[in-house]
Parts: sequence; C-alpha cells; structure tokens
Amino acid sequence: MKKLKLFATAVLISSSILLLGCSKKADIVSTTSETTNTESSINESNTGAETKSDLEAIGDVGVEKGLFNVELTIPAEFVGEQTQEDLNELCNEKGYKSITLNDDQSATYILTKQQHKEMMNEIKNNINTSITEMIGSEDYPNYTNITANDNFTEFQITTKSSELSLVETFSVVGFYMYGGMYNIFNGTAVDNVSVKFINADTGEEITTTNSKDMGE
Repeated sequence: MKKLKLFATAVLISSSILLLGCSKKADIVSTTSETTNTESSINESNTGAETKSDLEAIGDVGVEKGLFNVELTIPAEFVGEQTQEDLNELCNEKGYKSITLNDDQSATYILTKQQHKEMMNEIKNNINTSITEMIGSEDYPNYTNITANDNFTEFQITTKSSELSLVETFSVVGFYMYGGMYNIFNGTAVDNVSVKFINADTGEEITTTNSKDMGE
C-alpha cells in the first residue's frame, strides 16, 4: 500500500524541541537540541486517526498569560521520558522561572513574557522555513508558492496542478496543524484554518479546505 509523508509531524517535534530544549538523550525526540525534518510515513487508511490524535495532543497544551509570566502546560506526549531532574537542568540552562513535572507526566513551564515572545518568534520562523522548503521539493514538485497570514489561519498554495494529487490533498492536514499549534502555544483561540489551492497557470482557485470541516 502506498505510503504518504505527513509533514505536520515535523512541526509537532519542532514545537516540543522549542519548549523542551536541549538534552543529552539523543533517543528522546522531544529533547533534541536541533530542529530536524523528521518524517512520519502513514498509510492512507489511518491518516484520519493519526491526524486526530496529533491534533488532540496539540490541544492538550495549556497556556495561561499572567501580568508578568506565561504558564505553559505541555502534555506527556511531548515530555517523553524526562525526569524532574532533567527538567531542572533545562530550567537552569534556559533561565526559565520553573519547570514542574506533573503526576500525569505533563510538564508546567513558567516563562517570562519576553521568553514566551521569543519562543513564538522561533516557532513562526520554523513554520515559515518548513513551508518554504516544501516549494518545488521532491514530495511537492508542483508547488510554486506558499503564503500564510500572520497567525497561520489562512494558507494559499500555488500549484502547477489542475487537479490535486493524493499527496497534495493530504498536505492540508499539515497546514491545519501548523495553524493549530501556533495559536494554541500563543494562547489565542482559533476556530478554523483554511487552505486555498490556486492554479499557477490560470490563477483560478482549485479548491479551498477548512479544518472546521474535518469531522464531517
């Protein structure tokens, strides 16, 4: 059965790297010090289940903005096998106010507002880099341009295709996850992420998909 690459997994890993920082444990993805283009191959038959699971994991991130600090609660999926000792080391290294490993293996980070702003800028830069690298790539050779608005709730993809291939069709879930991840970590509500495909030759719209319609 043909396998498809779900590039959205890369941004999940990217986000956990940004939040969880460096570690000497190379086998724990969420604590690798470099953002990598880790790939996840999935069967056509389980795409929906995998996507729903990943989206739910992102949705478990909690953000509370106070007057001076921002509290982030990272779900266990992103914390991995880290211990409180590991988190204490990371806290000292990053200069965060505190990191607490909770009973459910989630972790609560207390950051200054400036640290949270820097984190969001880094996430934004990583998303922009990732979508730029898609253009004309081996997996998406027909993509000629990809643009997004500031909060990643609207994407426009220009493609040489007149009809979307299966890979192009499945790529929308990655854009949904980019938008969902950015806004959840930013502590902002988002009801929908839209992805519009435009034909490069005619300038006409091929289709527009919306994350709010995924359950239909």
